[in-house]
Amino acid sequence: MGPLPAVQPAMMRRLPLLLATAALSAATTVAAAAPQSGQPILNAPPAGSDLPDMGSPAAALLSQSDEYRLGAMVAKQLRDQNAILEDPEISEYINGVGMRLASQSAEGGKGFQYFVIKDPQINAFAVPGGFVFINAGTVLASSTESELAGVMAHETAHVTQHHIARMIRNQQQQSITSAAALLAAILLGAIGGGQAMEGGIVAAQGMAVQQEINFTRDNEWEADRVGIGFLAGAGYDPNGMGTMFETMSRHEGLAATYIPAMLIDHPMTTDRIAEQKARAAQFPPRSGGDSPSYELVRERVRVVTTTADVDIAAQYAYKLAHGQDTLGNRYGEALALMNGNRAEEAVKILTPMVQEHEGITLLHAALGQAQARAGHVHEALATFQHAAKLFPRNVPVTVRYAEALMAAGRPMDAHNMLLDLFNNVPPTPDQIRLTALAASAAGDAGDAYFYMGEYQLAGGELNLAAQQLQLALASPHINQIQRQRYQARLDEVRDYLASIRKRQFSADNGDQGQQGRGR
Repeated sequence: MGPLPAVQPAMMRRLPLLLATAALSAATTVAAAAPQSGQPILNAPPAGSDLPDMGSPAAALLSQSDEYRLGAMVAKQLRDQNAILEDPEISEYINGVGMRLASQSAEGGKGFQYFVIKDPQINAFAVPGGFVFINAGTVLASSTESELAGVMAHETAHVTQHHIARMIRNQQQQSITSAAALLAAILLGAIGGGQAMEGGIVAAQGMAVQQEINFTRDNEWEADRVGIGFLAGAGYDPNGMGTMFETMSRHEGLAATYIPAMLIDHPMTTDRIAEQKARAAQFPPRSGGDSPSYELVRERVRVVTTTADVDIAAQYAYKLAHGQDTLGNRYGEALALMNGNRAEEAVKILTPMVQEHEGITLLHAALGQAQARAGHVHEALATFQHAAKLFPRNVPVTVRYAEALMAAGRPMDAHNMLLDLFNNVPPTPDQIRLTALAASAAGDAGDAYFYMGEYQLAGGELNLAAQQLQLALASPHINQIQRQRYQARLDEVRDYLASIRKRQFSADNGDQGQQGRGR
């Protein structure tokens, strides 16, 4: 979605400029491919390896590896700035919706990742490599699951149609550094505003990419057309995109006058909305309604993004007392009470909800957490044990269960449970770190260092990862299987770092040779 500016929270005011600076510096690091920089960029793994693929620093056009590298760079910078909602329940839901949409594409959804950003503004953006970011404000502004899915379908289409990559390819002799500047400038429009945005424009001008910052009108309409197909194919109401865009257009107002026209990359024209409605009418009516999880996740986003000075529990109590006794509002009130150190009250709300809606994982996880916070440890563990049987290897349930086990003084059980989960489901960096903490609390120093190495590796910190793996190998009492696993991973990291140094040496010699011929 295009930039719909408003006054940002203090943290978000600083984020765009930091992103621009980090993107430019990180891209320069990649172009140099210098291992001593300490900030290699996480990327798509080469065949036979899950280590980052840095790609060719001399490449003038965006390869598939380049697209992933740039997208992963953006995700890393957002994560480093604590801009991403690292919440298992929210992440599982948003990626579930995203995968339904992306699976309708020719690629079958492979490699897509969806994130919710801690920003109250209605906005969303996608970057190359399958990375799609949805602002919390967009989730809260939606009134149906199809409206939210409509935004996500549009952004998914931007990725599948390679719009950013196509813009960059149109720039002759485009370097990876300039591509990163382009992405940074797009993010300034997507997330920030004001002087930080203007600074990003100046940086992009210096690299001759200013004219390519905004998506073209054709790209926007193409994303609408393709996205509506994804939306209908995934079983959502294809009218959701048009109705959500109408909501967004009402939020533009006079604020749009403060943005350079080039950065208004999703103009909400009446013609565009009318075209969306006409195209949606070509699909058969949708059968069925929203999933129960949509309403719960929307309220979860509301609670976890509400600032401490707002009495969100009182707001839910008011809604419930005035005829809005919905599943989402009751769940939201329970979460708000938990956050306000009133877990006992939350237990009383959640217990009948779980009994009435046993198939909703979010309710089980919330009840277990509320029981644990209220001091009912045995009841909490029983709740999680039951949920784990109902939903084996469900990420939110397993993560919350592991947290409860650690709090109950059973870190070894938590560690084993997390290992079983993440041997079957890819973990997030936060979840890798939780596994390391569980191993440490269980007294398994080797695994603690090993998973901290994996945590560093997930963030692109190859040198730090190598140090953690060396500590894992030096830990006492590790068995032969652990030793072989640690050594194999360390060898893989070292080989990769050596290949970077070799690549850098070749690139330096090539540059010197060209300079010599130029004389």
